[in-house]
Amino acid sequence: MTGVESLYPFLYADKTDVAAVLAQVSASTVAKAREITELRRRVLAEQGERLARCAAEMAERFVAGGRLLSFGNGGSSTDAQEVAGLFLSPGGGWRPLPALCLTNDIAVVTALTNDIGFDVVFARQLAALARPGDIAVGLSTSGNSANLLAAFDEAARRGLLTVGVAGYDGGRMAEIDSVDHLFTVPSASVHRVQEAQTTVYHVLWELVLDRLRGETA
Repeated sequence: MTGVESLYPFLYADKTDVAAVLAQVSASTVAKAREITELRRRVLAEQGERLARCAAEMAERFVAGGRLLSFGNGGSSTDAQEVAGLFLSPGGGWRPLPALCLTNDIAVVTALTNDIGFDVVFARQLAALARPGDIAVGLSTSGNSANLLAAFDEAARRGLLTVGVAGYDGGRMAEIDSVDHLFTVPSASVHRVQEAQTTVYHVLWELVLDRLRGETA
């Protein structure tokens, strides 16, 4: 038994007991929901204060005219796009905050990848676009993506506030000095990592808006 069949054997049995299948699916769903809920609680308990400090620094950068630049690979690229979207469309009558995802311009991405190499696809964009006072947010499930590590080094050299979101133990992102704030999701499951990472950057977004409300008040 291989592939999908090994993951869901009860769906591929010769004889299917519908009630039993539904019971197993229900139990699996409940277990996964319980797992991600507990994981989110753990991240909050262990990293909540750091999230608040990071949000305060991000808010200061926005007030001073800074912009947010986000990046990631694969599914993390989609998350990076959502991060930028959250700040561009904060809702509640708030003005858009300047944000850009570095994977949005496919012409730039493919040109850099083709002409120079994928390892510099974000670092070169930061070199061209970033200004001191901006914010760099990089997301990775493993924390080991070479192009993110290069981007953080470039961002740090240029005076950006650097924010990393990773899974497992943080990988190589936890070993470099160019990440000012690193948030890790301690799980061996890619699915749970990405679900909890979504919570992390939504919390950051909400905390930044709270700080900005305090500034305007």
